[in-house]
Amino acid sequence: MRKYLMLTTAIAALIALTVAGLAAAEKPVKVREGNLELTFNGGFSPKALSKTKLTPISLNVQGQIKTLDGTHPPALKEFNVETDKNGTINVKGVPVCKKSKLQSTDTKHAEAACKSAIIGTGTATAGIKFPEQNEIPAKSKIIAFNGGFAGGVTTIYIHAYLTVPTPAAIVTTVKVKKIHHGRYGLLAISSIPPIAGGNGSVKAFSLTINKKGVLSAKCPDGKLQAHGTGVFSDGTKISGEIIRTCTPKG
Repeated sequence: MRKYLMLTTAIAALIALTVAGLAAAEKPVKVREGNLELTFNGGFSPKALSKTKLTPISLNVQGQIKTLDGTHPPALKEFNVETDKNGTINVKGVPVCKKSKLQSTDTKHAEAACKSAIIGTGTATAGIKFPEQNEIPAKSKIIAFNGGFAGGVTTIYIHAYLTVPTPAAIVTTVKVKKIHHGRYGLLAISSIPPIAGGNGSVKAFSLTINKKGVLSAKCPDGKLQAHGTGVFSDGTKISGEIIRTCTPKG
């Protein structure tokens, strides 16, 4: 558990969860596996949703990542989430940003290059820990961009920019597609790039997806749910289910 964790660990997970608008301002959900603990919380609005018609929602999600013994956590290599069939993502009509415009660029220039493609923003706090050195604190604004829809797959790019230990942009790619798996109707797959040579560890994050019409949900039975699995660099797998209530109307 003393390897590394990407700044975008939480970000990838968050985007996957926001697809169905799953987090509500309720009791935080804690998931543990061995020495690793992830805590998620947040809220979507409106909470009262039609039983039959998809309603646009906005969503804020927050979280923390830590090890139980205070050591440096391992890197998250991949995060896969199946989300509720009563939630959806739709980027039709939203301008598309190419990944090449986000790589090797700071936050200001990324915003300017793809301003109309922004679907959400937030922050992430990380610690950079090199062997036998004190941890270096790092904080970045994070921006979610629409990467387009093609071949049945929606792409989202998550941009972060760190100034320590050396300036670097981190762009996470999230791929979302429809599935038919019982309660679940969407699968989001996130591949996580490394940061600071594998010495970065996220501490906290917050992300708001508020581009109107991108996220929608309906509430036929009073709940929305998701199941996620993270795969870490040391072979650890951590899985959990999130169930949140909504208020059916109509």
